[in-house]
Amino acid sequence: MAKNNKSKKIEIYDTTLRDGAQAKGVAFSLEDKLLITAKLDELGVDFIEGGYPLSNAKDEAFFKEVRKRKFKHSRIVAFGMTRKKNTKARDDVSLNALKKSRASVVTLVAKGWDMQVKKILSATLEENLRMVADSVRYLKRKDREVFFDAEHFFDGYKDNPVYAMKVLQAAAEAGAARLILCDTNGGTLEPEIGQIVDEVLQQTAVPLGIHAHNDAGLAVANSLQAVRKGAIQVQGTINGFGERCGNADLCAIIANLALKMDCRCLRKNGLSKLTEVSRYVYETANLNLPLNQPYVGNSSFAHKGGMHVHAVSKNSRSYEHINPESVGNSRRIIISELSGASNLLAKSEKLALVKDKNLVRKILKHVQDLENEGYQFETAEASFDLIVRRFLGRYPNFFELDHYRTVIFKSTATEAVTEAIVKIRVNGQVEHRVAEGDGPVNALDGALRRALEPHYPAIKNMQLVDYRVRVVNSKAGTAAKVRVVINSSDQHQNWGTIGVSENIIDASWQALADSIDYKLLSEQER
Repeated sequence: MAKNNKSKKIEIYDTTLRDGAQAKGVAFSLEDKLLITAKLDELGVDFIEGGYPLSNAKDEAFFKEVRKRKFKHSRIVAFGMTRKKNTKARDDVSLNALKKSRASVVTLVAKGWDMQVKKILSATLEENLRMVADSVRYLKRKDREVFFDAEHFFDGYKDNPVYAMKVLQAAAEAGAARLILCDTNGGTLEPEIGQIVDEVLQQTAVPLGIHAHNDAGLAVANSLQAVRKGAIQVQGTINGFGERCGNADLCAIIANLALKMDCRCLRKNGLSKLTEVSRYVYETANLNLPLNQPYVGNSSFAHKGGMHVHAVSKNSRSYEHINPESVGNSRRIIISELSGASNLLAKSEKLALVKDKNLVRKILKHVQDLENEGYQFETAEASFDLIVRRFLGRYPNFFELDHYRTVIFKSTATEAVTEAIVKIRVNGQVEHRVAEGDGPVNALDGALRRALEPHYPAIKNMQLVDYRVRVVNSKAGTAAKVRVVINSSDQHQNWGTIGVSENIIDASWQALADSIDYKLLSEQER
């Protein structure tokens, strides 16, 4: 029977820096690891696993550097294996590396599945038990708090429950402070997790933890089920980073524990930093943020369908299961061909749009027509802002294009050189400027800036941070329309603009011109 979790303290153990770093495409530098550690401490996780000191010089250096830093909440953990077979604990290289790390908490991993002991380690079952007991006892004598990770525990328990329990008992009797049950292959179903945790708790007094992998898409559910049954520690990674299909996503686990299961799992006010930490780790790992990640994704609280927006504007609970701000996220109203008037009205509050129904219908019809042509305003809200301003007659004319021209010179003997010429009218003057660039868009940007900066110096503070091109109607071949989205930023904000054309340079010009107009409007209103 599930236990009452009301106000129960659940320990959060983060292994992003070790297990998470085993994900394909993820490689943290020493400085990355130290910066992420600081972020995790701000969030308020209880334990941060810094790495395996024996595995590489970077992890060894991490433990030297992290000792120089003070943390408000988190404790740093060193990870390693039990002693090798036929080796004394005091002579084992891995155990001595853990001792040398000077981490006050050490996590030891050993096989909890008899098949792995015999086939992978090529050890006897009795020797494996001695390896566990000797290793835990040795580190306990060195004043370390020892957590014991029983690798492949659930598979081992299903095959041979008596032996799997003997492994846990060997660690417990040697002084392990936590017994962590690992679903290493990630294939155990939620009811099996619950049943096995229940049975283990009847046979040991040592507090349990759960370490789940996501190969069956159940790591979060399995972790929560273990907590319901009595586990007091959850191990996982920020954003579910990890080998194969990843580890349990601590972002979803923490939010569910705190908001759905009334458990205490972070320091005070830590939950509101969850989205910030999630995105920081993505950025540090140089990975794109998945839009639909629960709780912390960019679209976790995004509303596109008009019926949904209409309902949310009346009562947010109609289509939102929590308040987005509770996890540091925010609601987004998306403008598209699926939008109804409610989407525009929801957007219009920040634009001071008069709620004129006829005007709203006109804007909606215009947006839907543009979507038909290939525009998408989900990531180009600045361009949508400019559309509304045009309809309202609140769009200053900062400059008028006379013409632009781009020239690319390429020979077999030279690199391609791009030159752009821009002629515009601004503040009653004609500006005719030229610039070279790495490509036509870079050159256009340079020429337009040269023409505008004498009149609008604030443009120097903006920069293009992303440029994306997508073919709209690929069946048209080289005559297909392309969609260009530009993301720009300054010291105050980020914004996205869009252009669509059969000509990639013209689509780029549209997005570039919108970006500058939005910057100038923002400066005017600041």
